[in-house]
Amino acid sequence: MSNAFFKVPPPQNEPVRNYAPGSAERTSLEMQLHAMANDVVDIPIIIGGEEVRTGNTKPCVMPHDHQHVLGHYHQAGPKEIEAAIASCNQAWHTWSEMAWEDRAAVFLKAAELLAGPYRDVLNAATMLGQSKTVLQAEIDSACELIDFYRFNPHFMASLYSEQPESPLGVWNRSEYRALEGFVFSVTPFNFTSIAGNLPTAPAMMGNVSIWKPASSSVYSGYFIMKLLEEAGLPPGVINYVPGSGASVGNAVIAHQDLAGVHFTGSTGVFQGMWRSIGENIARYRSYPRIVGETGGKDFIFAHESADIDALAIAILRGAFEYQGQKCSAASRVYVPKKLWSKLKPRLLAEMETVTQGDVRDFSNFMSAVIDRGAFNSISDYVQHAKQAADATVIFGGTCDDRKGFYIEPTVIETSNPSFKTMCEEIFGPVVTIYPYDMSYEEALDLCDRTSPYALTGAIFAQDRGAIAQATRSLRHAAGNFYINDKPTGAVVGQQPFGGGRASGTNDKAGSKINLLKWVNSRSIKETFNPPKRYDYPHMRES
Repeated sequence: MSNAFFKVPPPQNEPVRNYAPGSAERTSLEMQLHAMANDVVDIPIIIGGEEVRTGNTKPCVMPHDHQHVLGHYHQAGPKEIEAAIASCNQAWHTWSEMAWEDRAAVFLKAAELLAGPYRDVLNAATMLGQSKTVLQAEIDSACELIDFYRFNPHFMASLYSEQPESPLGVWNRSEYRALEGFVFSVTPFNFTSIAGNLPTAPAMMGNVSIWKPASSSVYSGYFIMKLLEEAGLPPGVINYVPGSGASVGNAVIAHQDLAGVHFTGSTGVFQGMWRSIGENIARYRSYPRIVGETGGKDFIFAHESADIDALAIAILRGAFEYQGQKCSAASRVYVPKKLWSKLKPRLLAEMETVTQGDVRDFSNFMSAVIDRGAFNSISDYVQHAKQAADATVIFGGTCDDRKGFYIEPTVIETSNPSFKTMCEEIFGPVVTIYPYDMSYEEALDLCDRTSPYALTGAIFAQDRGAIAQATRSLRHAAGNFYINDKPTGAVVGQQPFGGGRASGTNDKAGSKINLLKWVNSRSIKETFNPPKRYDYPHMRES
């Protein structure tokens, strides 16, 4: 055992590549896209480092070309879930006792592999399987995941270094132990980086994990597992278990060794999981840690002093990058009526230039939504707006699923601040604008109470007093609050991400706050000169 106090290399955010025409990085990625698009991958369950194939398979397809099959993945059943839990329990004994610097080294190496030979692989998998444009993939499946693997070891070392005070004659110490049992990591389709972080953040702290990826992102998740294996992650620390939510989740949550849940997904699913945990609370060995991020109805709020050009671009990028399939995407906009008459033509002129299509055409700004379920749900919202008396579709509104699940970027204008698309999460390329004709204070209050969510929001103003007032009034309306910027694009180590209210537990991915959930601390007191008699001075006669 080494007696050195090790320091993690100071983390730096990974630079974003621009993939300009003629660049070597663009040529390399295009070659990877071609190779992966012309291959069909057989994706196994991975338990204890072994590939398991059940024969019960489902296809992985391109959302922008849903007849193009990228692979088939095997679904787990009761037998595989039982084996995954057993694998976790076996791996826990060695992994939880492994020196922290050895655990850190696995993920630091994964960061370098992802920055190098795996960058094209993960970007191409995310582009093809989740229909992200090249920039959206680069900032997600490359840069953000690299950042998680560099910053989390730094946060871990910082957490371990936090120690209590010790008076003379006593040595007080804090030990940050792994949780007893396994963590159930349930990841979404929309961010490969989240999929790569949810099982690994607990693992970094000595925990073991069962990872259930979203069915529509099993393809990219498989390559994350290959990356982690090459980085030296021991077998069984993370077990990759694709399958339906009910078949995997119900069995895992009912198990006595469940130590925690790390979740990103829908509010309804998370609330159902929490309810099940409550119903099973008496059978667990310990109280499970529950961390969840569940969505948003994110706002952009404009003051009359707002910069119109900056506001228009923030609406366009904030609402329509990655087809609005970000829990942070701008979905409702509040604009003073007298400002709207100037903003509207500026915004619509920019919207006319937006291109949409296959992600392999790097000139496209947008592509398709993730699957048929999403397409149908979003289409229903668009149709509702078309038929409403108190709303007008002023741009877009076309939905076409013949080749891919394409929904045109859609802008709705409403006179009703409680209109359906102002209140409910849509998770697609639809933004609703409400031109307000009331006092600034009243409009801020309206924004605060319209939605049950509180994930992200933005204020646009040049008047500093207006900015200060909005920051106060909307204090609890957003866990990530932006001033004169779109409400998306949080960066690891810069803007820890998470929200409150119906948006989740706000345990801030990309910060030490999140890692603190995955340890169980032990306080140790050592006395060097313990007392030799029981009585105290006040008990003596003289």
